[in-house]
Amino acid sequence: MTETLLESELFGHMRGAFTGATMTKRGKFALADGGSIFLDEIGTMSTAVQAKLLRVLQEREFEPLGAERTQRVDVRVIAATNRDLKQMVADAKFQEDLYYRLNVIPIEIPPLRDRRDDVPVLVEHFLEKHRQRTGKHIDRVEDGVVEALRRYEWPGNVRELENTIERAVVLTTGPLLTVASISFLGATTPPTSGLPSLRLHQNLEWVERETIRRALDQSAGVKKDAAELMGISQRALSYYLAKYRID
Repeated sequence: MTETLLESELFGHMRGAFTGATMTKRGKFALADGGSIFLDEIGTMSTAVQAKLLRVLQEREFEPLGAERTQRVDVRVIAATNRDLKQMVADAKFQEDLYYRLNVIPIEIPPLRDRRDDVPVLVEHFLEKHRQRTGKHIDRVEDGVVEALRRYEWPGNVRELENTIERAVVLTTGPLLTVASISFLGATTPPTSGLPSLRLHQNLEWVERETIRRALDQSAGVKKDAAELMGISQRALSYYLAKYRID
């Protein structure tokens, strides 16, 4: 969206406020008054819109484009981003005051490769969603499909997983979703080293989690055996399980 169009969507506009504004329009903040508004990809906002958003968060008020009066609003703001806002603040691409106003209750979602146990549940959800949308009669998933999806690194996270399932549903002609219908078309290619990134601390944590996961798989979940496989004590294993919240 252009800056003017985004401002209009969020805060509304008066008739004649800009070319094409043939009628007065209420913005999303006015419509969400007394409720909640979810702002996705908050890191893509221009600095001018950021300033207006900061005013809403601080003063609970805004002015629609072309308006002479201020409107007050009572709304809960939930924002999401896949960008590093702290780094954007350091690069002067995101307002520091807005960052701290948004960062009241931060919730960090780990990448899908770090929560592989979520894959089967997500597969079931997306399969049902796109089976209903397309009208396909798929009642079974071939052995090995879920495990193949669990092993993939998912550089595109949950969105890539949904696209993969949607593509498989479209390509499937019978009642069985097969491994052959699964294709991975990630926008980014995992590093040839198998490491998730070039960030040292992230790689170290990933190696620790992956080692624990494989040891637990081989030992059928018996912590004593898993600790022996890794050459550490059960107490040390308990520490790592708690550190990475591995059940």
